[in-house]
Order: sequence, then structure tokens, then C-alpha cells
Amino acid sequence: MYAQVNAEDSRTDAKAGDASEAGAASPQPVADSPKQGPKRRFRGKPETEEARAARDAKDRRLVRRLKQGDERAFQELVHTYQDRIFGLVFRMIGNRQEAEDIAQEVFISVYRGIGNYRGEGRFYTWLYRIASNTCKNRIKYLKGRNFHRASDIDETPAAHTRGEDGGAVVSLQSVVPGPEATILGNRLERAIQAEIAQLEPEHRLLIVLRDIQGLSYAEILNITGLQEGTLKSRLHRARLALKARLEPYMEP
Repeated sequence: MYAQVNAEDSRTDAKAGDASEAGAASPQPVADSPKQGPKRRFRGKPETEEARAARDAKDRRLVRRLKQGDERAFQELVHTYQDRIFGLVFRMIGNRQEAEDIAQEVFISVYRGIGNYRGEGRFYTWLYRIASNTCKNRIKYLKGRNFHRASDIDETPAAHTRGEDGGAVVSLQSVVPGPEATILGNRLERAIQAEIAQLEPEHRLLIVLRDIQGLSYAEILNITGLQEGTLKSRLHRARLALKARLEPYMEP
């Protein structure tokens, strides 16, 4: 996805609400781009309680090291979460180049704002909150500049981030019968990605978090700050809106 995160690349017009800019040096180059490959399922692979506990413990160790100035800990955090964050950002923005820039900005905000993270709640929900806020701010900025999504959303397999990292592509190949399954499935995948990018940002975010990345309601509540009733009703409306947009593609 990207070879390095550098503080000079950070945009000044779209800041994540959770991260502070104060007193941080530029982070060093980060891990290589995420591996790619479509998955035939609607949500990421469920995480066991044991795996969740192990990941949380590892995150706590890395955060502690990062606060102590260990940049290798930052590299590990980026390597762990870059697939998920790029998957979220790409589906929110709908343009690969823009998504790469925003994903870098998210991790820069994490690097600079790690001192503000007090360890309340899980680290990755804090990270997702920064990413969500950065995306929404960027969408407002791009809307004001009449930004048009590039056609790469129809062409880029890089949007198909790994399911086991929470970014499973919404694939319909497994439900399309006959020898045309691959062709039709790919067409429907592209259509779904394109139509998600046309939803209202709040609806877009919930569809991606719940139906693509497979986060629990509790996790989404922590990320968005919504009340449970509001979350469920808004998600229901988002699904109806997406279903309506996809109906032309489902016709025989």
C-alpha cells in the first residue's frame, strides 16, 4: 500500500479529532504494502476470545514501548493494522491514491498522539476512531472541492484486503451459479464497492465496520460514540439504501 509514513506527508486540512500534534518527531519508514486477495465472504473471520486477549496484550506492550520512544513498536503496530485501516479508508473514500494518503495520515496521527491514549478501552478502537474521523473530515474537504472518485474503484484488486485482518471483500462469487460465476461475481464485487462509496458517509462507515470488517456492535459503539438504538436504526437504513442501489445489478 505504501512504503513509508513521513510526517512531512501529513495533510493539514484533515486532522483526526483524537490525536494531538504536540511534540513528536517524524516516524521512520513502516512496513511494506498489505497483501491482497479477494475473499468469498461478507465479514472478516471471527476472532476467538483467546486471540483477542493475546492481541490486546500485544497492543498494550507495543503502546507502552512506543510511549517510551521505541519506533520499532510503531512499525509493528502499522504492520498489524495497515490492512484494516486501508480497507476502511478505501471504502470510505473510493479512490486508491487518496486512500493511501489518508491511511498514512492516520498512522502519523497515531504516532504523534499516542501520548493522549490512556489505555481506556482497546487500542484498535481508538485507532479506528482516528481513522473514521480523518475520513469524515477528508470527505467534507473533498466535497467542497468537487472531488470525483477515480475509476480505480472498478479496477483495483488492492481494495480486497485480507479477511483474517478484518477487511474481507464483499464477494458474491460464491452465490452466483454456473460457469459465469467468476465474471459475474467480480462484476458484483466492483458494483458493491462503487455503490458503498456513494452512500452518505455515516451510512458508509457503518456498512464497512459491521458488514465488511465484521466488527461487533459493542466495538462499533466504542468507535462511533453512538447509542445502541441509534446505531441499529442507522445501520438498518444504510443497508436498505445499499440494497436499493444494488437492485439494478441483481436483475437477470
